[in-house]
Amino acid sequence: MNHQVSGTLCPGYCLKENEMKKLSITSRIIIAVATLALCVLFVTPAWSIYLVAPQYPEGLSMQIWLNKITGQVEIINGLNHYIGMKHINESMFPEFRFMVYLLGAYILFGLVVAITGSRKLLMVYIIMAVVAAIAALVDFYMWGYDYGHDLDPTAAIQVPGLSYQPPLIGHKKLLNFDSYSYPDIGGWVMVAATAVFFLIWFIEWRKSKKIIK
Repeated sequence: MNHQVSGTLCPGYCLKENEMKKLSITSRIIIAVATLALCVLFVTPAWSIYLVAPQYPEGLSMQIWLNKITGQVEIINGLNHYIGMKHINESMFPEFRFMVYLLGAYILFGLVVAITGSRKLLMVYIIMAVVAAIAALVDFYMWGYDYGHDLDPTAAIQVPGLSYQPPLIGHKKLLNFDSYSYPDIGGWVMVAATAVFFLIWFIEWRKSKKIIK
């Protein structure tokens, strides 16, 4: 009798269990599209820093990519030289040597999530994105701290007790310059894609709860 009940209930229960574990086809397609959108980071900057001052009303900009720095870097270096700041160059960012490969691996993993439809892998994927974002911000803060505090003691302009650490995110006044720091195109795409991944996970999680009921 127990065998008969088990045989009767198991197909329906197993179906529900499988539905809970797998993402819907629509969700998997959206994940694949959002993941492939991250390829934008290969061809656009991830972060930007802007400087505006009375003598530069049009502003000076510096863009940080996965593997390089562009913008008016030499002009910024020339100005920073007077207050003893280090010369900005790509050797200051050892991460440039492997960031492209890390992003490539992350994109491949995202496609695996889309193909398998695993809700657990999707959560791992989201956690990886959050951890990577936190690590990038911490790394950028540490670079900015060193860049703004480790000054040349023989610099032409010296203000005792004053440091020139650029803002991590947002605005900061540095002498007569207004400094702005925020994500560029690639960075915003990464933020949007991660938000999409989390939204899909939440929707699928809610759906699984309804299936259980």
